[in-house]
Formats: sequence, C-alpha cells, structure tokens
Amino acid sequence: MTGPSRFRIPRPRTAAGKVAGALATVGVAAAGLAAGVATERALVRRLKADPTDRYADEAFGELPCDESFRLELPDGTDIHVEVVEPTRPVPGRPTVVLVHGFCLDMGTFHFQRKMLAERGDHRIVAYDQPGHGRSGRLESGEYDLAALGATLRRVIDRTVPEGPLVLVGHSMGGMTIMAFAELCPELFGDRVVGTVLIATSGGVLAETRLAASALLGRVGGPVLQMASNATRYGGTVIDKARQSTSNVAWLLTRRYGFGSRRPSPALVSYVERMNSRTSADTVTRYLRTLAAHSRFPALAALSGTPVLVVVGDKDMITPVVHSDEIVRRLPHARYVKIPDSGHVVMLEHADEVNAALAQFLGVL
Repeated sequence: MTGPSRFRIPRPRTAAGKVAGALATVGVAAAGLAAGVATERALVRRLKADPTDRYADEAFGELPCDESFRLELPDGTDIHVEVVEPTRPVPGRPTVVLVHGFCLDMGTFHFQRKMLAERGDHRIVAYDQPGHGRSGRLESGEYDLAALGATLRRVIDRTVPEGPLVLVGHSMGGMTIMAFAELCPELFGDRVVGTVLIATSGGVLAETRLAASALLGRVGGPVLQMASNATRYGGTVIDKARQSTSNVAWLLTRRYGFGSRRPSPALVSYVERMNSRTSADTVTRYLRTLAAHSRFPALAALSGTPVLVVVGDKDMITPVVHSDEIVRRLPHARYVKIPDSGHVVMLEHADEVNAALAQFLGVL
C-alpha cells in the first residue's frame, strides 16, 4: 500500500460487537476528559500557588456595615442593602452609592469601600442588584435595565432621602445609572453631584459589541428562548454542572476578567466565586436587556455635573472604545485609562482606582 498507513477501528458486525465498540468509544472519551480535567487542575493549582500574591490573606466579602436590611420591590423581589456611616462626618459631603455589575455583587467594590470607610468622611450605600449576591430573584419574566434604574431610585429614596449623592457604577452598574438618568434626569445637578462610570458602555457601537451582545447577535432570539427554557426546567442541573467545572471557570475568569499577565490568584478566586453564585436562570434572563442597552441620550443628564470615567486598557468585556464614546459625548469628564488591567479594574488595580476616586471626591 502506498502512502502513509492509517490505524482504523474495525466496524463491529454483531450486536455484542457494537456494544463493545460503543463502550470502547466512551472509554476513550472518558479517558481524554479525565486527562483534560487533570491538566486543568494541575494548571490551576500551579497558578494559585503564587508566594507573591499580595491578597492571599485578604478577607474578601467580610467588610463591616452599620446597617443591613432588605428592601422589598413592588414585584416582590427583595434587595439586600448595606450602609456604612462616616466616622468623621463632614457637613455637605455626598453619600457614595455603589452599583455593581453583571454576575457580581457589592463585593466588587471591596477596596473602594474599604478606602472610603478608613477615610471616614463619606457615607456609603451598597446593594446587590436583583438576582445577584444576597438579593432575591424575579419570580417570572426577564430582567430589565429600566427596572434596575427604578431599583436604584428606590434604594436612594430609602437610604438617602435628602442631600447630595455620588453614584459609582461598574459595567452593568454604569448602565443602571444611565437608566436611572433616563428615568430621573432632574436629579442630576440637584441631588446627584457626581458620577463615576467604570468599565461600562452607553450601548452597542459599530466598532465593537459587548460580549453578551455579540453572542446574541450570532445566535439570535430562538437560542435565547431555548436557553431560557433550559434554565427554567433544568437550572439546578446547569448550576451544578458549572460548579463541577470550577477549574475551567477559574481559568476563564483569569483570562477574560483581568488584564495583567499574573493577576492575584486570590482576586481571581474571589471574582469567580461571585460569578458562580449568580444562577444560570439569572444570567439568561438578563441577556436580552444587556444586548438591547442603548442609552447614549441619557448621558445628556450628566453633562452639567462632574463625571469620572475609568477603564482598563485590556478590558475584553467592555473594550476601551465604549469608554471613549462616553467621553466623546461628555467631553468635560475626567478620563482614566489604567494599563495592564481588564474588566474588574477596581479590584485588579485598586490603588490606582482608589486614587482617582479620592481625587474626584475631593474636588466636589
């Protein structure tokens, strides 16, 4: 026979042979899967064993507060809210309201909240968005950014009924602030005296799409509906599957959430834990509203107040061009691009973000 020889598995001729062949195929696949899992575990174990990790002993998710309560929304969803009172109150200082992003929770602002509490001159309000962290989930229907803007309004009405505010939003949290501005433009300049937009977007751009938008643009509505049905009937199974592939999730979080070559393993683990606590049902029910987000006109409400825009220059979730477009529409905004940082810039480069935030608050 000419040419290279090829190894071929003979086709089974009998029923018993077919079963044996099927079992052999399954055995090969299982062996390959086991080898892959073993490789992933070894890689994750090696990456986590970093003796230079400055956050190895950081107690993430354990920051104290002066008040903690659940705020019930008209649709029955309850929102977990925490308030930190200033230890050195200064008359006229604005309350800082922290609004986190998709698949995360209020712990996203761990270092910013820690810095502000240590300074002691600002009141802090933080909450978990619906379906995230310790807040409840919608009983039915999909999540909607306009409703998230209304939720922010209710949190403000309950915690800061009067006095100045600074709103700080990361990713979907920034979109929530834009939805709030669309709903209550009259509060900007009167109550809202400053806005901080971190790694966020005003809407889909021709140059690039948001990660969720790009995915939906390819698969279309039918797949979104299928995913919704799958999680409705098998969400628990999907969530267990996600947990069983935690090593893969950790590696993906490291790859797509961070920008530096060697991010803190403790930080990666913390972000991955926040991601994994967000149910598959919540994820799919947010996708449509994130894909349809377009609130560039709402930015006009921010044009008369100070704005700080922060982005990591290696953000793969909301690339830099999204922040560029926000600043193009708000040319008075202070713009901070942080090198070697990804989407969770306020965790990955906390010192730089804290410095920018402190300077911004200092001039209000």
